Amino acid sequence: MSVTEERPVLVATEADDITADMVITELNRRSVPVVRFNPSDIGVGLTVSARFGTCPAPVAGQVRTPSRTTDLAHVRAVYWRRPIWPTFQHFGNNDARFAAAQVRYGLGGTLYALDGPLWVNHPLRNAAADYKPAQLALAQRLGLTVPPTLVTNDPSEARQFIAAHGQVIYKTLRWTPYERDGVPVTGWAEPVAATEIDDSVCVTPHLFQARVDKVADLRVLVVGRNVFAVRIDSGLLDWRKDYSALSYAVVDLPDRVRKALLAYLDHFGLVSGSFDLAVDQAGDCWWLELNPNGQWGWLEENTGLDLSAAFADLLTQGETP
Repeated sequence: MSVTEERPVLVATEADDITADMVITELNRRSVPVVRFNPSDIGVGLTVSARFGTCPAPVAGQVRTPSRTTDLAHVRAVYWRRPIWPTFQHFGNNDARFAAAQVRYGLGGTLYALDGPLWVNHPLRNAAADYKPAQLALAQRLGLTVPPTLVTNDPSEARQFIAAHGQVIYKTLRWTPYERDGVPVTGWAEPVAATEIDDSVCVTPHLFQARVDKVADLRVLVVGRNVFAVRIDSGLLDWRKDYSALSYAVVDLPDRVRKALLAYLDHFGLVSGSFDLAVDQAGDCWWLELNPNGQWGWLEENTGLDLSAAFADLLTQGETP
């Protein structure tokens, strides 16, 4: 029997999400109702029913799981973690595309229409903040130090840029699932030489960036107005390649950088984000990127920072800080 929760926090995420589990555990300790769901469960355990134009509230209705029912007019907050949208692979291609679109624009559109709850973060705002060229430009506007960067599909421009800056790295503009011979692969930040540039660069824009002479990295997690900064020492160009090689230290950010990162999130209407910065020999911070919905669970485990509690506090509050 489904229980109707009063002022719940909706948690939208995939089935196996340890980070979401940490936050839900904290919410349970506060006796805050939680309704967890995954969009891919639509039709096999997830039901949405929404009405428009027939009630005093602009959006009225329910989202139901096998054990919980949510009144859409009384949602406290939405934690948009790592939801998986259905692909309907058992349908033919046309039917699958049609069905997937109806879920995104039906279930997704209904949830996006809610303006009462706090979103951490609203997926449309996450999407707007996820373009690296826009990130680079905004970082510079806010006074952060940005490495010289070129986005191009012109091979000659790429070769000239590498010749001018010497040590240059290549980064993907957007992470996407990718497999080679059935094995998942990830695009790391990698050094690139002018001799490696050929006409295949013409096919899509590429991001080339002057390598920062860094001594460490910073992962900065902002939750509401709380700023948690962790120095990561590894000796690696891309520390994500080998987590066993990392060591951590909780640090304080320079006030100028802290204010710039808060202003950065304010610009996009986000209440949380994971920033990556590099620290050079002089101790100065260099902008690398923002992940609007980055992982942070392993940082709590390795540093003892109360990150899940900070998220639980924000979601319990249920108001834009």
